[in-house]
Amino acid sequence: MKIVRFTENGRTRIGKLQGDHVVDLSPVPGVGDSMRQLLGRLGELRPALEAAVTPAYSLAAVRLENPINDPQKYLAIGLNYKAHAEEARVAGIPIPTSQLWFNKQVSCLSGPYDPIQFPSAVKQLDYEIELGVVIGQRCRNVKASDARAVIAGYLVTNDVSARDWQQRSPTFTLGKSFDSHGPVGPWLTTDDEIKDPLALNMRLTVNGEERQNMSTGDMIYDIYQQIAYLSTVMTLEPGDILATGTPSGVGVALGKLLQVGDVVRAEIEQLGHIENRVVQAP
Repeated sequence: MKIVRFTENGRTRIGKLQGDHVVDLSPVPGVGDSMRQLLGRLGELRPALEAAVTPAYSLAAVRLENPINDPQKYLAIGLNYKAHAEEARVAGIPIPTSQLWFNKQVSCLSGPYDPIQFPSAVKQLDYEIELGVVIGQRCRNVKASDARAVIAGYLVTNDVSARDWQQRSPTFTLGKSFDSHGPVGPWLTTDDEIKDPLALNMRLTVNGEERQNMSTGDMIYDIYQQIAYLSTVMTLEPGDILATGTPSGVGVALGKLLQVGDVVRAEIEQLGHIENRVVQAP
């Protein structure tokens, strides 16, 4: 199932993608308007969600919104693809000896086709396509061998990065958390639809020029190891988003940082694509 948040006639609600239509799920008892709460009850509500067929709207007639509107956490791992870690090493950045996690503040989240703002305070704006993993149940101390059971699904993320702000602080958080620097979507593809999330092709283009193209199989720490590591420290909750690392080809390594007017398209096999234009921040 592909679960969306969509706006039609000025009203935003939860739906599911059915071919080239969006089925409104708000009439289903218990759905509400919180994706976080829905994911916590997904197993219970799933039969009714799958059975719903009306009302339905043409996909072209609605606006797709950020699928996860109220996560408690948005966490991201750095230097987690072999080729990307190597391009960083060549640039003088040592490869971490353990998982390197940082926060993206949830206020940075935006929709799959919303603009990326280029703030006047930022000099170096960059892109990072990443597989987003969304947690489906409250959990702590999860073994890697059991981690898939706590995943609700997957989405496409672009870990937009203000490199100058990222580099001026011991932590990455400020350089990763400007408003609009967390476009995700276009929907949440539930885990049962994906045979192997560690064998998905990822591709990012800027103005049609390919910049990143690699399989999720190039991760140093796979998504199950990531969940095990994080849940050793903290309780993970339904709706929490994990950005699981970016492959090689980031703009700072290529000498091709983002500029106002650029169009960034990030797509992951079986999960769809997001596309965002860079605009000057007001």
